Amino acid sequence: MAVLGRLSRLHQLVNTELRRTFAAHDLDSASFDVLATLRRSDPPHRLTPAELMRSAMVTSGAITQRLDRLESRGLVTRTPSASDGRSVVVALTPEGHALIDRALPDHLATEERLLAALTGPERDALAGGLRNLLESLGDTTG
Repeated sequence: MAVLGRLSRLHQLVNTELRRTFAAHDLDSASFDVLATLRRSDPPHRLTPAELMRSAMVTSGAITQRLDRLESRGLVTRTPSASDGRSVVVALTPEGHALIDRALPDHLATEERLLAALTGPERDALAGGLRNLLESLGDTTG
């Protein structure tokens, strides 16, 4: 009970801090996730909705909603795929690229601040233990 209780409380505290960081850039965690995933992809930072769905581990409907919101804000575009006319490719717009480039350093600073009490070896041990627990529960996404 102590472990799960602490994990639950930690989840609440971390999410509160991350939401605060995202809100400072007029983002939520779902929007940040899509923009950051596109930014991490190889230039020209384009992925299919299916690739984004696998990365975010959400349904196709959830990705569609996220993309609709981001597209309406001018942060991503959806264009027909050159290789498969039945699918689309999602890309960062210059505005989306600039926004994620502004938000990412703040996000990393928030993560660093949240983990400041742990040494490097403690972080590694915690990450390894949590990975083992996740894998034991069937989560193999890394």
